[in-house]
Amino acid sequence: MTTDSRLQGAPSEPLADRVRRGDARALARAISLVEDESTAGADLIRRIYPTTGRAQVLGVTGPPGAGKSTLVDRLIAALRAEGKSVGVVAVDPTSPFSGGAILGDRVRMQAHAGDAEVFIRSMATRGHLGGLARSTGDVALVLDAAGKDVVLIETVGVGQDEVDIVRTADVSIVTLVPGAGDDVQALKAGIMEIADIFVVNKADHDGADRMVASIEAMLGLHPFGKDEWRPPIVKTEATTGKGVEALLGEIARFQAYAAGAVRERRHRERAEYRLRELLSSRFVLHVERSVLQEGELASMLDRIGNHELDPYSAADDLVTRALVPGAVPGPTGSGARARPAVDAVLDHIGIAVSNVDEALAFYRDALGLPVEAPEEVASQRVRAHFIPAGESALELLEATADDSPIAKYVAKRGAGLHHITLRVGDIAAVLAQLKARGVRLIDETARPGAHGSLVAFIHPASAHGVLVELKQKV
Repeated sequence: MTTDSRLQGAPSEPLADRVRRGDARALARAISLVEDESTAGADLIRRIYPTTGRAQVLGVTGPPGAGKSTLVDRLIAALRAEGKSVGVVAVDPTSPFSGGAILGDRVRMQAHAGDAEVFIRSMATRGHLGGLARSTGDVALVLDAAGKDVVLIETVGVGQDEVDIVRTADVSIVTLVPGAGDDVQALKAGIMEIADIFVVNKADHDGADRMVASIEAMLGLHPFGKDEWRPPIVKTEATTGKGVEALLGEIARFQAYAAGAVRERRHRERAEYRLRELLSSRFVLHVERSVLQEGELASMLDRIGNHELDPYSAADDLVTRALVPGAVPGPTGSGARARPAVDAVLDHIGIAVSNVDEALAFYRDALGLPVEAPEEVASQRVRAHFIPAGESALELLEATADDSPIAKYVAKRGAGLHHITLRVGDIAAVLAQLKARGVRLIDETARPGAHGSLVAFIHPASAHGVLVELKQKV
């Protein structure tokens, strides 16, 4: 997948630029990329992020049957009457058959389908709790970048503790309805605590005034400070539009209150939540892709299920292996030991030279380092001069044949650092271990090297561009 955010077969204009122009097809494609949590979607967010932060994000949440979709439909009409462009993210339950969104909310908003200044997108929760899909916030960013003045987010029908909307929207509107349960149940902790504005919808039904009184009683339990926002209660009849103008007035009043320090605090809290969420998901992905061996997770789960291993020790084991280079699992899986996966020490650094006499003029004559007698390594068609330097050494390498690896290296790149050599105790065992970990090897079996040693090379592609030689003294 390319990272220039362009659509295959589409115009050459980058997708991010088309989004910023408000192109409807580009918006649909961009939201699909973001929903799929793909690399291209992440790249798109990187490109558009500097131009976001201008839209007003309104979150509408509440229990099932509260009339949220009809209320959103009326808000769209009122906002359009004010000349504002609107983006809508309607989060629906996930279909048990297709895995997509059950498009009930979108159906209720079809009156705006022909309005080019309104873009409506339904999203499936895909099993994510909290009333939203995992990528809802990023979809709102896409609509923001497209120039929408207001982004309306309607959550799936939520319970008492599904409160992700407060971490996504600038204004959280909790919609309640009379007759949907006893007042005490409605006032339990959860969504009641995240409201910036309360809406009692279907206010023409019996029990609406009692619901308003119950909310007022709940608010009375909180000692609001003089300058602290006290959530207002707006009675609406979404089917007729009654009360919607009053709701917009309260939204404007809250935004005036939340300007400045309050807005900055909310945006910082939102950024912290999103960053932590991304770190969590990417860390898990890293563990799955780069730490766990094939079949290891299944085995670990079996052991946890059989009470042979507790989940805390298993988690500690994986975290240590992910964060400590070379850490390997403990013998019982009860925690990783931060010891090297390969017991090795630096033996020497190999330097390719085109003329060893000229090189020795520097290392031996100028620096005064001792130089061992040269040794020819027939298998590599090279002459090696070892220069002891503390606990390790330098190795000057001069080709003895035009087709030797050193001759080709010097011809292509010039003289310079050629490789580093690590001395190991059992080279065959180390090679087997590296192969099992997916490390790319030049030599899968050891071959004769200088000083009667056994050597094998690791491909630079697995060592971040450095040719690594393994050496075992015989």
